[in-house]
Formats: sequence, C-alpha cells, structure tokens
Amino acid sequence: MLTVHLIAVGKIKEKYLTDACGEYIKRLGGFCRVIVTEVEEYRLPDNPSPAMVEQGVVEEGKRIAAKIPAGSALITLCIEGTQYSSPQLAQTISDLALGGCSTLTFVIGGSNGLWSQLKADSRIRLSMSKMTFPHQLARVMLLEQIYRAMTINAHHKYHK
Repeated sequence: MLTVHLIAVGKIKEKYLTDACGEYIKRLGGFCRVIVTEVEEYRLPDNPSPAMVEQGVVEEGKRIAAKIPAGSALITLCIEGTQYSSPQLAQTISDLALGGCSTLTFVIGGSNGLWSQLKADSRIRLSMSKMTFPHQLARVMLLEQIYRAMTINAHHKYHK
C-alpha cells in the first residue's frame, strides 16, 4: 500500500483546521497510509535581519530533512513550483506509484519559505497557487487534493 508522508513546519492551532485535516486523513485511509509529521518552527526575534531569517529557513530545512524517509519521492510545496490540475496530480501520483515509489513525502515549509537544498533534492516542486495561503490552511488543501487524486485514480465520482 502506498504511504503518503506529509511533513510540515509548525502545529495547527485552530480546531476547525485540525478537524478538516482529520477528516481527509480518515478518508485517505481507504486508499493509502498517511503519516503527518510536524517539525518545530524556528523562532525568530521581532524584526529579524535577512541573515537571521535565512538561518531559520536552513534550521527548519534540516529538521525536515531528518524526517524524510529514505527512498521516498520528495515533493516540496513552493511558490516557484509547477501548478498541477487535480487530474495531473492524480496522474503524477499514479506514475510515481507504478514506477516503484512506495512512499511519497510532501513537504510544507515554514512561513519564511523552504530551504533551497530541499527544493533542489525534490523530485517535484509543487505550487498550489500563485496566491499566498496560511501554512495551516495549505495543509488542509494539500490533504484534500491528495484525497481527490486518489478518488480520480480509483474512478470515484468525488472529484467532479
């Protein structure tokens, strides 16, 4: 069975977002195994310098890298990534699974961005939109899109 590993910086604080994530994780259980790993956000002082912000991004990136399972297909969410339609994401997930990937690792970085090394190491750089979303909401949106992709691949009617 395919494993979908979602690594995200920070914890979800709002109950309605936690509930939404829980609902999609439950729904995904019929298609794949889901693991969500939260890594601690790097704390910055008020008005940090650009160097401090970069240090925070690197430290968060190292925390993320330590949680990525060996051999998994790394998919990073970043603004400069490629935007996929839901059917394109479904096809990509199917192609990766059929190509022998048993674990897909999706990464959502912190509010200051994602470590460039993780982006360089990723198989796919995925952009959800040109718009900016709170990272906690992006997690719900990503889980929903993964669920939608699974239903497309299983020929269910959910995605329409």
